[in-house]
Amino acid sequence: MQKKIPRNVFILGLVSFFNDFASEMIYPIIPLFLTSVLHTSIPVIGLIEGIAEALASISKYVFGAISDYFQKRKVFVVWGYSLGAISKLLIGLAYTWPLVLFARIIDRLGKGLRTASRDSILLENTTPQDKGYIFGFHRAFDSLGAVVGPLVALLTIYFLKNNIRLTFFIAFIPGVIAITLLILFLKEKKKSIATRNQKFVKIDWKNLDPHLKIFLIVSFLFSLGNSSDTFLLLNAKNLGMTTTIVVLMYVLYNISQTVFSTPAGLLADKLGAKKVFMGGLFVFSLVYFFFGFVQSSLWLWFLFPLYGIYIAATDGVSKSYIAEFITAKESGTYFGAYYTLTAVGAFFASFIGGILWSKLSPSATFYFGSILSFSAFMIFIIFQSKKILVEQ
Repeated sequence: MQKKIPRNVFILGLVSFFNDFASEMIYPIIPLFLTSVLHTSIPVIGLIEGIAEALASISKYVFGAISDYFQKRKVFVVWGYSLGAISKLLIGLAYTWPLVLFARIIDRLGKGLRTASRDSILLENTTPQDKGYIFGFHRAFDSLGAVVGPLVALLTIYFLKNNIRLTFFIAFIPGVIAITLLILFLKEKKKSIATRNQKFVKIDWKNLDPHLKIFLIVSFLFSLGNSSDTFLLLNAKNLGMTTTIVVLMYVLYNISQTVFSTPAGLLADKLGAKKVFMGGLFVFSLVYFFFGFVQSSLWLWFLFPLYGIYIAATDGVSKSYIAEFITAKESGTYFGAYYTLTAVGAFFASFIGGILWSKLSPSATFYFGSILSFSAFMIFIIFQSKKILVEQ
């Protein structure tokens, strides 16, 4: 039986498609732009990505908590996507890396504004039987935008005679389309005064469900090794791939995400979100190890699609798992806190990744991520084994 997609979920899917269309037009070429045009060092690139992502997710908790207080979601989503669109213009104006850093901060703050509130709207449109499906469906649209964006960027760069700066300005257009869709078609459920919290949600670590505690610990450990995808693109470049082929490789990775996100969500609804998430950690560990091990670009054609499967098995699935322990009214705070926790890890992952890359070798960056991911996977296994013994 085909499951029905609620109107708001479909609209948010389209919005994510156009937003990622815009973002992914420029994401694959930003590291190339920084190194080739602005002559920025690899550690600085790692610092840029780390700071940008960390600020984004710290703000996710702050704005998620505020949205819970007022029980308002749409205003945060609209302004968040608006900042993302503005950032494209700022990057196009950049002639030094600090302005790129500022633009990335604006973009990631926009993501911080919108993400927890968007996920709360998605959660409000789920049932206990289809959480994985709904979050997976949304992730698929998000990934589809990441397929179209880089392809359009390649065509744009080709016809504009490698004018990368103008590509940044053109990427502003689909961003505006996303904002327009939100304003015109997203309908927020009205909440009576009696149903509003009118207070900030407090997360009591001591009284959290043990399963959620383990999940948060595992997620943080994993995030410490999950450095920016920028390093994957630079590694492909180091192995002899042209800029065009690097972008096509990135597209292949996003096609894999698009294809597998919804099935992964359905599988999570059937088998349990935790099991699917664990599988994603194992895939990441395996793929990152081989990213560091292989010395031929030929292998990347296999590794990038496998890397997309990791995203499909963890992104929407992680939110589906968290949703098992919270209510819609407090979801902004909890989703935001989860993003903040993993963002702190992501900051250190990108910063450490840049140092390992420069001081040791590119392979060291990937081995580091592989070891931490496998460690997170094993913690899940050990906890599950202890649980079974206790129940017996």
